Amino acid sequence: MAVTKFTQEIKVKVSSKRLFKAFGTDAHTVLPKILPNLVKSVDILQGDGGPGTIRQTNFAAGAPHTYLKHKIEHLDAAKHVAKYSLIEGAVLGDKIEKIYYDQKYEDTSDGGCIVKIAGEYHTKGNFQVPEEEIKAHKDEALQTIKRVEEILLAHPDICA
Repeated sequence: MAVTKFTQEIKVKVSSKRLFKAFGTDAHTVLPKILPNLVKSVDILQGDGGPGTIRQTNFAAGAPHTYLKHKIEHLDAAKHVAKYSLIEGAVLGDKIEKIYYDQKYEDTSDGGCIVKIAGEYHTKGNFQVPEEEIKAHKDEALQTIKRVEEILLAHPDICA
């Protein structure tokens, strides 16, 4: 197995507390409501939302994926840290075993936050993930976070 690492930082105008709720602790209720054209549902298949939980995101028709299944490895709501693995879905294809994510949401002095993402592609055999594929996944993350930021800014009551 080969491991390809990547990092990404995304600056947003929403506090870490609100953004972490949207993507971390309350994703199963929040994302389908605020992104109905993208996310059909987020189902908890196993667990109580904390470490060990397996969560499946089902996408709306026309989205780039049908579903993605994640396993939560660590969730710290007080420190706004989430660690999870993508364990099933078309993104993995037949050459990637899992993608591990370590996300930290850190407040900035202007009331927003920076989302710091460190990731690892765990591949089958010696497969090396092409740079353009990594860039495409990073672009998709950026677009999703920016769309959620836009909605949270327009609706201060969501994830308050």
